[in-house]
Amino acid sequence: MKKIDKKSNKYMGSVKVGQKGQIVIPKEVRDMFDIKSGDTLLLLADSKKGIAIERMGVFNKIADAIFNGRAKDIYPQHSEEDSRVFANKIKELSEEDQKEDDSYWNKESYKKV
Repeated sequence: MKKIDKKSNKYMGSVKVGQKGQIVIPKEVRDMFDIKSGDTLLLLADSKKGIAIERMGVFNKIADAIFNGRAKDIYPQHSEEDSRVFANKIKELSEEDQKEDDSYWNKESYKKV
């Protein structure tokens, strides 16, 4: 079942998990969020609240705001320290992803001759 409500920009659908544990994000959702091939997404999981997927760029902006002293504006229910730990983890994940990208594109098979 696929359902997209263009007025409210909402989508509901189901996806199957493949043998390797992969899912395909439906085209309608990729278009809605401007997700392109090669984009990095952040997966958040909480055994009680569920799973969320968001673009890494969104969380990089949140981390930047926390580092710029706006933690209480963004997450008023969390301590400054908790917000900084969260922001540091986002930046670590972002750096790891960048290293993987650099490694992938610097492989000999991808270099121009």
